[in-house]
Amino acid sequence: MRARHFLYVAIFLGAACSDNNLLPAYDLTGSALGTTYNITLVAPPDGIDFESLQVLIEDRLDHVDKLASTYRSDSELSRFNAESSTDWVRVLPEFCGMVSAANDISLMTQGAFDITVGPLVNLWGFGPQNRESELPTAEEIAAAKAYVGYQKLETDCDNSVMRKSSANIYVDLSGWAKGYAVDLISTLLDAQNLHNYLIEIGGELRLKGHNAARKRFSIAIEKPLLNNEMAHEIVELSDTSVATSGDYRNFFEEDGRRYSHTIDPRTGYPVNHKLTGVTVVSKQTAYADAVATAFLVLGPEEGLALAEKLRIAAYFLVRTDRGIEDKSSSQFEQLERE
Repeated sequence: MRARHFLYVAIFLGAACSDNNLLPAYDLTGSALGTTYNITLVAPPDGIDFESLQVLIEDRLDHVDKLASTYRSDSELSRFNAESSTDWVRVLPEFCGMVSAANDISLMTQGAFDITVGPLVNLWGFGPQNRESELPTAEEIAAAKAYVGYQKLETDCDNSVMRKSSANIYVDLSGWAKGYAVDLISTLLDAQNLHNYLIEIGGELRLKGHNAARKRFSIAIEKPLLNNEMAHEIVELSDTSVATSGDYRNFFEEDGRRYSHTIDPRTGYPVNHKLTGVTVVSKQTAYADAVATAFLVLGPEEGLALAEKLRIAAYFLVRTDRGIEDKSSSQFEQLERE
C-alpha cells in the first residue's frame, strides 16, 4: 500500500487543566491493512467491553482488507484484477460502491486521482512486487500508461457488476481504502454509543467530540523532512476527518534524484515539483484521502486552484529556496479562525 504520513497529536492536557480534571481516555492499537491503527476513546459509557470492541474493530478492518488489498490474492480487488474478461463481471455490492465513489473523484480531478494507476505503481516498484534494479524505460512507461485511465473502468452498482476495457487494467485502491476503513470504524463507534474519539489508520484521521480536557483535538501537521517528528502547524479540530499525502517518506533515489511513490497517472512518472505535502480536512475520510492524493499530483498552483474551486479545506507545504513554505485554501484558513 502507498504510504500516508500525518503526525497527529491528541493533546488531552489543557493549559489550565490539571490531571485530576481530565476525563478518562482509553487507547486501542494494533496492525491492519499493512499499517497500524490507533483509536482513542474519551469518556466511554460504563459497561463498555473494550476487548470485544477491539475484536469488532479488527473484524471491520479485515473486511476492508478482503475487499481492497492488492497484497492478498483472495481479495475482491485481486480477483477483479486477475479477471481476463472484458465483459461485465459480478462483484460484491460494497466493492462496486467503493470503486464507483473513487472513480467519481477521478472525474472531479480530471484524472489526477485515478484508481487504474496500478500498472504504473507496479512498474515503478511501489506495488506488491519488489522494485527492479533499473528505472523503467520510456517505452515501458508508455506501455503501462496505455492501460491507465478511469474511463477504461465501468461500474453498474445497481446490478453489482463492473467491467474493464482490457484484461491488463489493474485497479489500485490504496488511495481510498484506509480512509474508507476509518469511516467504517467511525460508524461502528457511533453505533456503540461512543461520542468522543480519535481514529487513526495509517495516518488517516477521524475526530469526533472532544478530548479528555473537554476541548477539540489538536492535530499537528508534520514538517516534511525525513526522520522528523516536528510539527509545522497545529490545528484544533472536531467532528471531521483529516488526510495527508506527501512525497517525503515512501520514495527511492537513483543517480541523486528522488522518485516519489505518488505517480502522476497522466504522465506515467512520479510527481516532480515543489509541493511536498498536502493535508485535506473534510467530513468523509475516504474523500479526504483521495483528494489529498490528487492535489499532490497537481502541484502547488493547480492543486490550490482546484481546492478553491471545489471549496475544500486544504493545506499545502511547498519546497522553496527559503525552506518550506505553506499555502492554504480559504476554507482551511476559516478552520484556523474558528
